[in-house]
Amino acid sequence: MMHDDAPILRPGQDNAQVLGMDFHHPVFPLSALAILAFILYALIYPDAANSHLSTARGWSIEYFDWLFMIAGNLFVLLCLALIAMPMGRIRLGGSQARPEYSTTSWFAMLFAAGMGIGLMFWSVAEPVAYYTDWYGTPLNAEAHTPAGASAAIGATMFHWGLHPWAIYGVVGLSLAFFAYNRGLPLTLRSAFTPILGERVRGWFGHVIDIVAVLATIFGLATSLGFGASQAAGGLNYLWGVPNTIGTQLAIIVVVTAVALFSVWRGIDGGVKLFSNINMVIALGLLTFVLATGGVLLFVNNLWSTTLAYAGHIVPLSNWIGRDDTTWYHGWTVFYWAWWISWSPFVGMFIARVSRGRTVREFLIAVLLVPTLVTLVWMSVFGGTALDQSAAGIGALADGISDVSLAMFQMLEHLPLTTLTSSLAILLVLIFFITSSDSGSLVIDNITAGGKTDAPRGQRVFWAVLEGVIAGILLYGGGSTALGALQAGAVATGLPFTLVLLGMAYCLVKGLRDEQRGLALAKSA
Repeated sequence: MMHDDAPILRPGQDNAQVLGMDFHHPVFPLSALAILAFILYALIYPDAANSHLSTARGWSIEYFDWLFMIAGNLFVLLCLALIAMPMGRIRLGGSQARPEYSTTSWFAMLFAAGMGIGLMFWSVAEPVAYYTDWYGTPLNAEAHTPAGASAAIGATMFHWGLHPWAIYGVVGLSLAFFAYNRGLPLTLRSAFTPILGERVRGWFGHVIDIVAVLATIFGLATSLGFGASQAAGGLNYLWGVPNTIGTQLAIIVVVTAVALFSVWRGIDGGVKLFSNINMVIALGLLTFVLATGGVLLFVNNLWSTTLAYAGHIVPLSNWIGRDDTTWYHGWTVFYWAWWISWSPFVGMFIARVSRGRTVREFLIAVLLVPTLVTLVWMSVFGGTALDQSAAGIGALADGISDVSLAMFQMLEHLPLTTLTSSLAILLVLIFFITSSDSGSLVIDNITAGGKTDAPRGQRVFWAVLEGVIAGILLYGGGSTALGALQAGAVATGLPFTLVLLGMAYCLVKGLRDEQRGLALAKSA
């Protein structure tokens, strides 16, 4: 049901038109200034920036671990409740709205934006790291034991399963509902109209949107920078290409150039195309690794991963009286802060492509299906890696030497190594492209006051800026400057946790009003 009364906010109503651009004043100029100031700070004083921001990140993780954990658990319970409740029948965009994308393309896009790149590296590295006690073990499980292996794969699933997707689901559903059912702009501030009314046009709204832009661009630039060094590490490992700053910058240039092409073509011609290519290659790689290990081993790994996840989800969700503090703060709370800092980007992108879906359909696709896909992916890649590590096969037997090489070290002991490793590098690069172009579309959306048809040049500006930030920081300050950027992105996770809790409240309030309105319309 669309509400007939005029919305408090309209897309682009506070925009300025300058030099052929159409942007929100003051969100666009203040975001650009803040980014410039931050980059100069990280370049001129990389060590100080890294130290200050790492301290801020450490402080938020150490003192507010309970808040991150409670919020993560609440979001999972809320999403599961909305799937089961009658509210799940509400359609995004009104009862007459129909989906714009096929279910396959829709899922490919949301999965590529939400997880893609991290799964490539961490599905192998993370379970092996826990199993070999690289930086603590989950719940202090004993390393190099069957119980340690179960805790390792269970904890990895915990970090990549229901919780991160519930965070994305709450943000995505809030943005989609208030944009498509209330006619508000597709920006974060719109979700707060039930409690703030007209005031969302003021500084509260500006600050939320600006922080979302900063968290998104810093998160993407960090991923692009670290990813370039990881991809360069893979090229060096496979083909002896020198892993120099030149190689890493070349990778950033290539990824940014292809992302520009994709951004220019928009969602249909760009993001959708690359997301679909991605899914095909990922499925091919998954099927190959599964087949080489044998179906029986896969079924066994899938069963043990499922049991490990089910057995560990409750103790790992608990924040009271934990005695594995090193591991719990260094991994779980860090992950929750990272997922929350990414949620404006992924949530908004998912909202952008989800008009016409019901609330139930939306949450099943955003919460349950990705968790099942991740379960299969972890069983194949994580399970194979753990088997190699436990059996003393190859480099993984000694634990993790370099996260970026873990996937290649595992593939080395399977047939057709060169082919599979080449596919893995290609997959990494395409995941970067889909993250970069969907991120540029999202930032453009926010800085254009919720307009989805702003001039193309603005999308190009943000896509170029991501690559430039990653390149400059990598060249000027190396991993220290990138570390500062990542710490800055994660530190935004704390204020955003409060924003997300407010968003969840507004979403439930909005859905209840919608349900009442539909019931009244039916009885009239």
